[in-house]
Amino acid sequence: QVQLVESGGGSVQAGGSLTLSCAASGLAFSAFSVGWFRQSPGKEREFVARISRSGTGADYADSVKGRFTISRDNTKNTVYLQMNNLKFEDTAVYVCAATTRAVRTPTQYPYWGQGTQVTVSS
Repeated sequence: QVQLVESGGGSVQAGGSLTLSCAASGLAFSAFSVGWFRQSPGKEREFVARISRSGTGADYADSVKGRFTISRDNTKNTVYLQMNNLKFEDTAVYVCAATTRAVRTPTQYPYWGQGTQVTVSS
Protein backbone atom coordinates (compact mmCIF):
# COMPACT_ATOMS: atom_id res chain seq x y z
CA GLN A 1 0.00 0.00 0.00
CA VAL A 2 1.16 3.50 -0.85
CA GLN A 3 1.33 6.01 1.96
CA LEU A 4 2.37 9.65 1.97
CA VAL A 5 2.61 11.37 5.34
CA GLU A 6 3.13 15.10 5.75
CA SER A 7 4.60 16.75 8.80
CA GLY A 8 6.01 20.09 9.87
CA GLY A 9 2.93 22.26 9.73
CA GLY A 10 2.12 24.77 12.40
CA SER A 11 1.32 28.38 13.17
CA VAL A 12 3.66 31.23 12.36
CA GLN A 13 3.47 34.97 11.98
CA ALA A 14 3.77 36.62 8.61
CA GLY A 15 7.38 36.74 7.52
CA GLY A 16 8.25 33.54 9.32
CA SER A 17 9.37 30.19 7.97
CA LEU A 18 8.34 26.56 8.10
CA THR A 19 9.68 23.39 6.53
CA LEU A 20 7.27 20.65 5.58
CA SER A 21 8.20 17.01 5.04
CA CYS A 22 6.50 14.34 2.95
CA ALA A 23 7.55 10.81 3.82
CA ALA A 24 6.61 8.13 1.31
CA SER A 25 6.33 4.38 1.62
CA GLY A 26 4.93 1.54 -0.43
CA LEU A 27 6.21 2.81 -3.76
CA ALA A 28 9.40 3.04 -5.78
CA PHE A 29 10.06 6.56 -4.60
CA SER A 30 12.63 7.53 -7.21
CA ALA A 31 10.18 6.62 -9.99
CA PHE A 32 7.77 9.35 -8.90
CA SER A 33 7.61 13.06 -9.24
CA VAL A 34 6.24 14.63 -6.06
CA GLY A 35 4.15 17.75 -5.79
CA TRP A 36 2.85 19.96 -3.03
CA PHE A 37 -0.68 21.33 -3.19
CA ARG A 38 -2.68 23.44 -0.79
CA GLN A 39 -6.33 23.84 -0.06
CA SER A 40 -8.27 26.38 1.98
CA PRO A 41 -11.94 26.20 2.95
CA GLY A 42 -14.11 27.16 0.02
CA LYS A 43 -11.25 27.13 -2.46
CA GLU A 44 -10.08 24.63 -5.04
CA ARG A 45 -6.90 22.71 -4.54
CA GLU A 46 -3.95 24.81 -5.71
CA PHE A 47 -0.63 23.67 -7.09
CA VAL A 48 2.33 24.90 -5.04
CA ALA A 49 5.47 23.13 -6.23
CA ARG A 50 6.73 19.92 -7.73
CA ILE A 51 10.06 18.16 -8.05
CA SER A 52 11.25 15.74 -10.69
CA ARG A 53 12.02 12.10 -10.08
CA SER A 54 15.74 12.76 -9.92
CA GLY A 55 15.43 15.93 -7.90
CA THR A 56 17.20 17.99 -10.53
CA GLY A 57 14.10 19.79 -11.76
CA ALA A 58 11.63 21.91 -9.85
CA ASP A 59 8.46 23.78 -10.71
CA TYR A 60 6.79 26.48 -8.61
CA ALA A 61 3.53 28.35 -8.68
CA ASP A 62 4.00 32.05 -9.32
CA SER A 63 2.53 32.85 -5.92
CA VAL A 64 5.36 31.08 -4.09
CA LYS A 65 8.26 31.50 -6.51
CA GLY A 66 11.27 32.96 -4.75
CA ARG A 67 9.90 32.13 -1.30
CA PHE A 68 9.48 28.33 -1.31
CA THR A 69 12.06 25.67 -2.13
CA ILE A 70 11.25 22.05 -2.85
CA SER A 71 13.85 19.32 -2.45
CA ARG A 72 14.02 15.57 -2.07
CA ASP A 73 16.22 12.91 -0.57
CA ASN A 74 15.58 9.66 -2.41
CA THR A 75 17.65 7.70 0.10
CA LYS A 76 15.14 8.74 2.77
CA ASN A 77 12.02 8.60 0.58
CA THR A 78 11.27 12.15 1.65
CA VAL A 79 10.38 15.40 -0.09
CA TYR A 80 10.69 18.75 1.67
CA LEU A 81 9.10 22.12 1.17
CA GLN A 82 10.98 25.00 2.75
CA MET A 83 8.68 27.98 3.08
CA ASN A 84 10.19 31.38 3.77
CA ASN A 85 8.65 34.82 4.14
CA LEU A 86 5.24 33.33 4.73
CA LYS A 87 2.19 35.43 4.00
CA PHE A 88 -1.30 35.30 5.43
CA GLU A 89 -2.59 34.01 2.10
CA ASP A 90 -0.32 30.97 2.43
CA THR A 91 -2.63 29.67 5.15
CA ALA A 92 -3.96 26.30 4.00
CA VAL A 93 -3.76 22.58 4.41
CA TYR A 94 -0.66 21.48 2.54
CA VAL A 95 -0.81 18.08 0.87
CA CYS A 96 1.86 16.14 -0.96
CA ALA A 97 1.12 13.87 -3.88
CA ALA A 98 3.03 11.52 -6.17
CA THR A 99 2.82 10.80 -9.87
CA THR A 100 4.87 9.10 -12.54
CA ARG A 101 4.20 12.08 -14.82
CA ALA A 102 5.98 15.41 -15.03
CA VAL A 103 2.85 17.46 -14.44
CA ARG A 104 1.26 19.91 -12.04
CA THR A 105 -2.35 18.92 -12.68
CA PRO A 106 -3.97 17.40 -9.56
CA THR A 107 -5.98 14.85 -11.55
CA GLN A 108 -2.74 13.32 -12.80
CA TYR A 109 -1.59 12.49 -9.25
CA PRO A 110 -2.91 9.10 -8.12
CA TYR A 111 -1.39 9.14 -4.62
CA TRP A 112 -2.12 11.72 -1.94
CA GLY A 113 -1.31 12.33 1.68
CA GLN A 114 -3.69 13.59 4.35
CA GLY A 115 -2.20 17.05 4.66
CA THR A 116 -0.71 19.25 7.34
CA GLN A 117 -2.11 22.58 8.46
CA VAL A 118 -0.13 25.77 7.96
CA THR A 119 -1.54 28.87 9.58
CA VAL A 120 0.02 32.27 9.02
CA SER A 121 -1.15 35.18 11.15
CA SER A 122 -0.88 38.73 9.89
